[in-house]
Amino acid sequence: MNNIPEVKLGIIAVSRSCFPSSLSEMRRKALVKAYHGEIYESEVIVQNEVDTLHAVEDVLSHQVNALVVYLGNFGPETPETIIADKFDGPIMYVAAAEGDGNLINGRGDAYCGLLNASYNLKLRNRRVYIPESPVGNATELAREITKFVPIARAILGLKGLKVIAFGPRPDDFLACNAPIKALYDLGVAVEENSELDLLVAYNKHKDDPRIPAKIEEMNQELGLKNPYKGVLPRLAQYELTLLDWAQQHKGAREFVCFANKCWPAFQTEFRFVPCYVNSRLAGMGIPVSCEVDIYGALSEYIGMCISGKTTTLLDINNTVPEYIYEKEIQGKFPYRLRETFMGFHCGNTCSSLLKDPHMGYQLIMKRDLEPDLEEPDITRGTMEGNIKAGKITFYRLQSTAGTQLKAYVAEGEVLDVDCQSFGSIGIFAISEMERFYRHVLIEKNYPHHGAVMFGHYGEAFFEVMKLLGIEDISYNQSASLPYKSENPFKK
Repeated sequence: MNNIPEVKLGIIAVSRSCFPSSLSEMRRKALVKAYHGEIYESEVIVQNEVDTLHAVEDVLSHQVNALVVYLGNFGPETPETIIADKFDGPIMYVAAAEGDGNLINGRGDAYCGLLNASYNLKLRNRRVYIPESPVGNATELAREITKFVPIARAILGLKGLKVIAFGPRPDDFLACNAPIKALYDLGVAVEENSELDLLVAYNKHKDDPRIPAKIEEMNQELGLKNPYKGVLPRLAQYELTLLDWAQQHKGAREFVCFANKCWPAFQTEFRFVPCYVNSRLAGMGIPVSCEVDIYGALSEYIGMCISGKTTTLLDINNTVPEYIYEKEIQGKFPYRLRETFMGFHCGNTCSSLLKDPHMGYQLIMKRDLEPDLEEPDITRGTMEGNIKAGKITFYRLQSTAGTQLKAYVAEGEVLDVDCQSFGSIGIFAISEMERFYRHVLIEKNYPHHGAVMFGHYGEAFFEVMKLLGIEDISYNQSASLPYKSENPFKK
């Protein structure tokens, strides 16, 4: 995926003057050796403010964009925290455990020093990443650096991101309408356009010489049995329109995602549904949210940076019928009925994430727009199938009406069960889902769209939200841990 940043790590060791700098140097070298990825090792040991300037200049000259500050001993409180003033990128602070020398001349006291560093960082109003276990030996801290990489990638991605929207949002979908001011607080750029702008750009791509090659790409993906081949020229034209728009409208930003209107006028004017193209762009690393859901697109992009894989956006859609649960789930999976639900969208999920992916038509739209046609026409263009079984992380970053950012995250899985329905759809299972649904999703007024990472990435997402300064981060709490709004007297 060339739409997410490449993390280039660097490490700077610090040393307090009354401790031997050789201890920090020795421990830094051991940590770099234990880390199995690429990391630039600055030879400058920061002991004073001038050292800070030299060290930051050194890592920047080597294109470092994410930094590890390593307390090999107690560390100098002011110089080591000025690093966070001078380095404009995600920073991780960790400290050395004892055990590689005697406790007279070989004791570093970094366990103590990290406390003072955290206090000084707060005084400077600097948010940095300090892991759950920030003090350890070389092997332990190398694992923490590995965890830092996807967190840093998400932070860098947001700093370089432009969300391109084509709207306005459909009527009766106010839940996806949230103020964009909070995006600017995150450093994310937003470009809002009219559907008419998109239609004009689409019409300019008529007879684009690249269309036949795009059609062939789609044929290769869909196979020879696709019953709706006739709509492919329109879809190819639309895909080229979006790709060209992304390239031409990046401006000063490096990365893009889309939040596009997809009904009700879209079908009558473009004469197809955009779901399949949206699914293909997601597979290319360019998330496209439905229904001009700007925070949904943002969430998808964050998940793509964290996981390094394709994400999707789904409605938290419908309950699982008891007859499916009793026949396909009960006794086979460790979930109660109310811990399951169906995640669905019309057809925006990448084909690589679906079992038996195939092109279909938007059944719900056909009922309204072409009910008398035996075969669909302007409602063709969905990517349909059951979502593949496996681990998932369900999550969202959202703004309130008062422009306060909040987030939720829950880990679970997609079950290998036929949903017996249409669209891009899967049966999701999340522990204590009914309580999460009531006391997080409803209680905190989240919209019906949730983003999905394929794998368990809750730890990284939680840390990214903390690093962004999000104070309200909800998760699916265990039965023994009541929610604040949960009635303790419920029967």
